[in-house]
Amino acid sequence: MKLTHLVAAALVSMTVGMNANAEDRGKAYVSNQDGGVSVIDLNTLKSTGTIDVKAEGPRGLAVSDDGKLLVVATRENGSVSIIDTATGEVLNQIKVGQNPEFVRIRGNFAFVSYEPSAKGGPPPTPGSAEALAAAKEDDDDDKEPARIGIIDLKLGKKIREITGGPETEGIEFSKDGKQLVITNEADNTVTVHNIKTGKLLKTIKTHQYGDRPRGIKVSPDGKTYLATLEYGNKFMVMNKNFKVLRTVDTGATPYGIAYDRKGERIFVAANKAKTLEVYNAKTYEKIKDIPTGNRCWHFTFTPDDKEILLACGKSDAIFLIDSEKLEVTQQIENKKLPWGVVTYPKSMGSLDTAIK
Repeated sequence: MKLTHLVAAALVSMTVGMNANAEDRGKAYVSNQDGGVSVIDLNTLKSTGTIDVKAEGPRGLAVSDDGKLLVVATRENGSVSIIDTATGEVLNQIKVGQNPEFVRIRGNFAFVSYEPSAKGGPPPTPGSAEALAAAKEDDDDDKEPARIGIIDLKLGKKIREITGGPETEGIEFSKDGKQLVITNEADNTVTVHNIKTGKLLKTIKTHQYGDRPRGIKVSPDGKTYLATLEYGNKFMVMNKNFKVLRTVDTGATPYGIAYDRKGERIFVAANKAKTLEVYNAKTYEKIKDIPTGNRCWHFTFTPDDKEILLACGKSDAIFLIDSEKLEVTQQIENKKLPWGVVTYPKSMGSLDTAIK
């Protein structure tokens, strides 16, 4: 009888543990330009602390596929910090190059954009006196293109580079993992590269549709690519062969863009419009404008797809949005200029994608 009771108790304990684990919604990681990475417990929707990344100016960030590592680009020292998510400790700092910004992970490799010729601050508005002066200066100088540094996470070092265009922004992978797609804001192009060789395969010029391409995202089925055109107030729709099919009007200065997990809706963070915009992914008709805050650039769904977390740097907050009602439900205070946000388990968002 005693043995029977012990076995029964053990089974109950295992069941409770499994249920508790099944109900764990995971964590969100928020890069803060004024210091560290904030951790949000998605079970309580509260910040649980800040990870010291041992460097200044965190921006792009990504979580490894197994959730054990967090890779954060740190602008001021031209490196990425490799962080143990279990302990919050920095395991390694790897030099990448000047002005690292975006980070994406595929398998055991991290892809990090950096800009050797960057002078700081955003490019000037097209047609402005500042833009004309910058163009003249560029004609006089040999402007070094941006690059994508590729880091082997097992070896803990940068192993090679892919050359992009001036001021590379967003990074995306083709569904088969053979191509790297990047937006180059300074010369208004989207470029496609062979990941294995780095060879430039295609250049798509955006000027006739809009300037300053920023966000880039592939659809869950791999058949469509979207690129936001910040100085066009549009996003551009391309097929799997990168033929431009159409553009879709957005609010002012669109940046982060993502599909939902099923590929049914498109979400766009329109910075100066102060909205998160929602579109039908088949018809491209707008579903709703969700009022948000100031300088909202990047966002992610929660792993269970119930909410969206939107980093609004100049509103000192992460906005929490109900993904079905499409309404802001609360704000999580963050006064360190939040830049980007990702989750583990990995989910759909402007900086990452879910693993099915």
